[in-house]
Amino acid sequence: MIWIKKITRPLLLVVLPVVVIACTVSYKFNGSSINYDKVKTISIADFPIKSEYVYAPLATKFNEDLKDIFIRQTRLQLLKPNQNADLQIDGEITGYNQYNQAVSADGYSSETKLTITVNVRFVNNTNHAEDFEQQFSAFRVYDSTQLLTAVQDGLIAEMSKEITDQIFNATVANW
Repeated sequence: MIWIKKITRPLLLVVLPVVVIACTVSYKFNGSSINYDKVKTISIADFPIKSEYVYAPLATKFNEDLKDIFIRQTRLQLLKPNQNADLQIDGEITGYNQYNQAVSADGYSSETKLTITVNVRFVNNTNHAEDFEQQFSAFRVYDSTQLLTAVQDGLIAEMSKEITDQIFNATVANW
């Protein structure tokens, strides 16, 4: 009986760390739920600006952000748009507009709302039931005393991130 007490402590010191290490659970919180056995590649076409108002850096920023989110948060291989990928995303920027949001007591605009709208076509060549065409948009309000040229780069960066997150969630997150 004494020998059991002598061996219990060293045995616990050896077995307990092995059990703790073996029983760890790994979670990935990027939101993607991709079956990498079926889906291995993605192609993302550049989104041209087809809105009435054109701000050229918008297309570059949006296209890079969209590709970047899929590269960073998935293991999918990015292919050129003319190649036959398992997932295909294309579309166009259909709106880049500003509107008066609020009017001050003197009758002039006090806030302006800047909106970006993007039309997206998604094709899943491994499961066509998930295909869709949908519009995504984001907006920001800024003080009308500021010029659009002074704030638009910062606002575009915020809205581009928001829209690319929406597209990522709609295509591969399957929430």
